[in-house]
Amino acid sequence: MSENTKSATKARLYDAFAASGKALASGKRLELLDLLAQGERTVDALAKAAGLNLTTASAHLQTLKQAGFVATRREGVRIHYRLAGDDVAQLFALLRKVADRHQTAVPPARDAYLGPDTTGEMGREELRARVAAGDVVVLDVRPAEEYLAGHIPGALSIPVQELADRINELPEDTEIVVYCRGEYCVLAYDAVRLLTDRGHRAIRLNNGMLEWRLSELPVDAAELT
Repeated sequence: MSENTKSATKARLYDAFAASGKALASGKRLELLDLLAQGERTVDALAKAAGLNLTTASAHLQTLKQAGFVATRREGVRIHYRLAGDDVAQLFALLRKVADRHQTAVPPARDAYLGPDTTGEMGREELRARVAAGDVVVLDVRPAEEYLAGHIPGALSIPVQELADRINELPEDTEIVVYCRGEYCVLAYDAVRLLTDRGHRAIRLNNGMLEWRLSELPVDAAELT
């Protein structure tokens, strides 16, 4: 193989790598990956959750599909999307971590979105030990469909939008550990602030369902009671 041929084939290889990067070069497409990391969804559900119209959501999903990041299945007239593999979730989680560490715009944007970090947090291993000891309540504040797709074993489900009205379902004398989608999910922050304002002892899991799954910890998928 000549040097010119080697150079051309190398360029094609790196261009192929770059195509994946281009597919990720959209905040809304990353948000869609974040949602799909919680479980399979229809285009309609993804559009609503991401605040997009159906046409725009479909276009973003097609870009992700062409890059191989998502897969589909048809059920009647509905198209369901899912992540193409756990490696896509790992890539998404790593991208956020690297950006948080090296992109100067991320920390202030993160803090503006999540609010003051006064809620306190607990790690996964401590949570597992506390659950085994039976001295905490684990609360999942994601939407119900995400809970159904997979949740921490034993977790209660109260979506954050319903928490104020259902707070009496939680014990007053037991610490509550709250989690949502992942490390950068505001739902857990909002829930902990509400619970503490109402006199409960509450703390966040320091990440969420995305990181729990990637750590290959047990996950339950069951109907709501």
